Amino acid sequence: MGCMKLKNPFLTRGYAGPDYFCDRETETRKLLAAFDNDRDITLIAPRRFGKTGLIRHALSQLSDEYAGIYIDIFPTRNLSEFSAAFASAAIGALDTKIEAAMTSVARFFKSCRPTVTPQADGMPKFSFDIAPANAEATVKEAFDYLKSKGRRVVVAIDEFQQIGTYPEKGVEALLRSHIQFLPGVRFVFAGSRKHMMEEMFASPKRPFYQSTQILSLREIPCDKYAAFAKRFFDKAGLPFDEGTFEEVYRRFEGITWYVQAVMNRIWEAGDGLVDVKQVDDAVETLVEDQDLVYHDLLRSQSEGSQRMLLAMAREKAVPQPTAGKFVASSGLRAASSALFALNDLRNRDLVYDTDSGWVVYDRLFGLWLRRHNS
Repeated sequence: MGCMKLKNPFLTRGYAGPDYFCDRETETRKLLAAFDNDRDITLIAPRRFGKTGLIRHALSQLSDEYAGIYIDIFPTRNLSEFSAAFASAAIGALDTKIEAAMTSVARFFKSCRPTVTPQADGMPKFSFDIAPANAEATVKEAFDYLKSKGRRVVVAIDEFQQIGTYPEKGVEALLRSHIQFLPGVRFVFAGSRKHMMEEMFASPKRPFYQSTQILSLREIPCDKYAAFAKRFFDKAGLPFDEGTFEEVYRRFEGITWYVQAVMNRIWEAGDGLVDVKQVDDAVETLVEDQDLVYHDLLRSQSEGSQRMLLAMAREKAVPQPTAGKFVASSGLRAASSALFALNDLRNRDLVYDTDSGWVVYDRLFGLWLRRHNS
């Protein structure tokens, strides 16, 4: 199936095929090699690093002997919602004819009955509404369904750390007990909350300990990203200054979404990429677009968390947020107050720990906060 040609090649969401996907050749090879050699993968990356795009790209590169299933469980709040999402995705990916899909549902899913919605392509969409008492049974039925297909399958579960927030006990052990008996099915467990993912897969106390190959996503190298971007400008007959692109990359530390977002706005203007003022204007527009959201987000935090956010944005990166000097400069009363605010913000995904120190998660929010500080 061919990919639609895009008016703007710098995507800020979704996956539109290999032509619009930058690099990640090494990571893609590692994923495909793991699948071929019967290894599961844990993929860890902060949000906006291109984790989901990489998963989609790898699934698109699978040979015909494989079927690929992608499930984003970030919206799920409990095991019932997980089992519904898992069952719906599995049926939709593995049974491509309506008769086969209906037969599979009747044969395997005894604990629930789905709602069937006709789609434009002739395939039904199955939506499962599962009572909490039947959630574990539906999970087992979904895994039995996968096993019954007798073919190689790759299941990618995005934002996998979400299962750690479910109210039910023992969800990790339940999933592990089924997964280990599926020899033809490989899994990608992808997550953006590093501390939760590492605890799940690197702690000897947890069911998934040492069960996967762990892959951490880093920034795309600047030279490869520049070559990717230049190709589109050259094709359109527009000027492209590599030094100016390097400024885009530097400002946002090579984080994929921000580079894409800035380049998306610059491409929209239609003047090529020639000077830093274009970068300034694009960044200004992106920050202004979120002004109301950022005002509300800051106001919704406790006083201590507001102080922590403003001070962290001012410093850009804070190696030791509970150290005396930073605590004093932030206006927090004591190290214990700083630690409380730090944990609160981390749990809300508003800050995270990087190689250079703790930073505001959303880089544009960080820029907005620095302006609010001045």
